[in-house]
Amino acid sequence: MSWLTEFVRPKIQKLVRRTEVPENLWHKCPSCEQMIFHRDLAKNKHVCQHCGHHMRISAKERLELLFDEGKYQTIELPNVPVDPLKFRDQKKYTDRLKAAQAKATYKDALAVAHGDVGGHATVVAVFDFSFMGGSMGTAVGEGIVAAAELATVQDAALIIVPASGGARMQEGILSLMQMARTTAAIEKVKEKGLPYFVLLTDPTTGGVSASFAMLGDIQIAEPGAQIGFAGRRVIENTIREKLPDDFQTAEYLLDHGMVDMVVPRGELNETIGRLIDMIRRTKPGAAIVPIKDAKKKPAKKAETEGDNAKK
Repeated sequence: MSWLTEFVRPKIQKLVRRTEVPENLWHKCPSCEQMIFHRDLAKNKHVCQHCGHHMRISAKERLELLFDEGKYQTIELPNVPVDPLKFRDQKKYTDRLKAAQAKATYKDALAVAHGDVGGHATVVAVFDFSFMGGSMGTAVGEGIVAAAELATVQDAALIIVPASGGARMQEGILSLMQMARTTAAIEKVKEKGLPYFVLLTDPTTGGVSASFAMLGDIQIAEPGAQIGFAGRRVIENTIREKLPDDFQTAEYLLDHGMVDMVVPRGELNETIGRLIDMIRRTKPGAAIVPIKDAKKKPAKKAETEGDNAKK
């Protein structure tokens, strides 16, 4: 060994060695396949600036997007039995939950927060699709019930943002029971006359779409979101027909009367705030001009013309 191998060679290798670039600096749009720098993507609210494709975002990012100035307070959701059926397939259900919780911000596929939207008190329940596909189990059902109760206590509007593949199969019949429980909770909000909006995001399918997700006073959807009950392949095999290319998209449902409006992500806070304001406004936004004062002026003019005719 000489100074050439011990000193010179390491120095040269350090100069010519390729620097490692983090993999998360660039993101590929799943629609147009264009590469987008991560800062540009975050600045544009995870919407592709090339084709307008709305990518999936986390529950935390969704809450920051919906509430005024991104300010809100989350609530602690009720505790539920972790594995009531002792379910196991290739892995234990408890192990799947622990793995999902290690990667997620919240303990399950739902986060509930309250704050202001458009200056009005609002409770928002947001699904996180990255947590076991946003599947609805007992914890999610309890969270939606808690969100509905909080809205009635605070006399606030309720917004639910589903992003789910449906019921959680590991909890069997208990997950299917959440469809009825969440529907009953929503009815209590409506009985009190509080606004209930649903923001349909990609994807909204299965038991979620068959329950509270289609009961909103106003149904809003993000562009391109997949919304339906059964999958496209299942429907085609059942009816033995080829479905349209845009079947089960937000735009298709808008054309067929299942969705009230399709709103780009950047306009959601302003649009929802305006809708809540229109529903909850108890006083007129401007002074009312009495109609009787407007009628008196033409009457005086008619009398003057009549007097001139007599002369």
